[in-house]
Amino acid sequence: MSLFKPKPKLKILFVATEAAPFAKAGGLGEVMFSLPRALVKLGYDARVMVPRYAGIDLNQYNLKMELEGLMIPTDAEGESEPRYLTCNVRKYEAGGMPRSPVTTYFLENMEYYEQRANVYGYADDAARWALLCRGVLEFLRSYRNWKPDVIVAADWQTGFLPNYLKTIYKNDPLLASIATVFTIHNLYYQGMFDHRFVSEMDFDDGQSPVGSLFNPRLLKLNGMRRGIMFADVITTVSPGYAKEITTPEYGELLDGLLRERRSRLYGVINAIDYKIFNPELSPNLAKHYSAGNFANRILNKTHLQGRFGLPKDEKVFILAVVARLIEQKGFDLLFPVADQLLNAMNMQLVVLGNGDAKYMSYFQDLEKRFPGRVAANLVFDKELPHLIYAGADAVLVPSKFEPSGLTQMEAMRYGCIPIVRKTGGLADTVEDYDPGKNTGTGFVFENFDSMSLVVAITRAYENYRSSEIWSGLQRRAMDKDFSWKKSADEYAKVFAIAKSIVENSEGKNVLG
Repeated sequence: MSLFKPKPKLKILFVATEAAPFAKAGGLGEVMFSLPRALVKLGYDARVMVPRYAGIDLNQYNLKMELEGLMIPTDAEGESEPRYLTCNVRKYEAGGMPRSPVTTYFLENMEYYEQRANVYGYADDAARWALLCRGVLEFLRSYRNWKPDVIVAADWQTGFLPNYLKTIYKNDPLLASIATVFTIHNLYYQGMFDHRFVSEMDFDDGQSPVGSLFNPRLLKLNGMRRGIMFADVITTVSPGYAKEITTPEYGELLDGLLRERRSRLYGVINAIDYKIFNPELSPNLAKHYSAGNFANRILNKTHLQGRFGLPKDEKVFILAVVARLIEQKGFDLLFPVADQLLNAMNMQLVVLGNGDAKYMSYFQDLEKRFPGRVAANLVFDKELPHLIYAGADAVLVPSKFEPSGLTQMEAMRYGCIPIVRKTGGLADTVEDYDPGKNTGTGFVFENFDSMSLVVAITRAYENYRSSEIWSGLQRRAMDKDFSWKKSADEYAKVFAIAKSIVENSEGKNVLG
């Protein structure tokens, strides 16, 4: 019998602006669904707190009142009496639906959340997120049923939370023992302004108080900078991106601060849901298959060609694009070379995505100039990616920068080989094919130029002509583990580090 009891698993609260299935505007919402669930399966008490927007129905999710009449200070200036905003907190209890999210708390406020149909896009968004951060801390001070060991604040919108905790609430006995982890999903977005063009007068060094929720200066505060400065630990969504953002090229003017705090900076790769992205189960496929039963995959290829109006040909090389069509994704590299590639190779190009007019117009024009060779679906469709990954031979991800990237992981799950630029999460998840060692899971190029892209696509095309080489690539890609369990294991280690930092510093603010 052991003389020592194992340490209890940590209690973790994720604070974010969105969380599926309640409110989802992008990838953050999916992370806030999947990562807490994976931690719960590992034995952690992980919960989430988000605002309750107009679209979150009380009856649909059976939300119960947990705390009514929560008074949140606004720090209004020039008033003789303190001013407060009245909020409520409702609770969703885990287990209330199939594939249930974890226990989730909702901050209610009629003016800032309940009258807003969308998650983002309002002139007072900075005040809405500052209210969320302050509201979480006031809720935890008043709540007696549960208190987290670690708060995870997601992206710039919640960067004010560690700022508040280490300043206004630094001596609060109910909150002092809570560690904070600030997660950077994309360093490019730092607040309600373009951080690259800030006057000296408006520059936010992170040291001044957050101030009044009603003060227009709140719009000029850099939530990303403040989260990095005040959190006990900083994480980002891949080890490669964690290194890149400490350099001027990728640091978005915060590289100096990140270098100062690099001992507290960790990269943990995002993951995908293996129940959703599964060639053995996906309902959209013509035929299910697995790494051990690969013969059926070819039926999805001809089904994909039929769906996109392309000639059915099992031997043609199908290259896919599944992406938001924005500058970050690197498709400018295709502009000078796509015609030559299509003319030189027995290749079809399938495009799924929407975004900036520049790229959508380009792919529309390419489809007109290469009928039967190029097919583009330029509207959002959440079902088509599964069919494309199951039917295409390769997927192209030539990003300028990519904090984590999901497309390459989703595609590999289906045996669709990624052609990627060596940056961020793409570099961490795709191993370049080595013919001498017969290793690798894709084709990787480093320089951000069109010639490097052509070389990578040509390498993929030439190796595709060997069924033995290609099937080996596909099976190695399908065998990679990008599950949330693996990611949750890594996050758990980071949370333990954050908690130990707070314990060893006795609740004082320690900047690494």
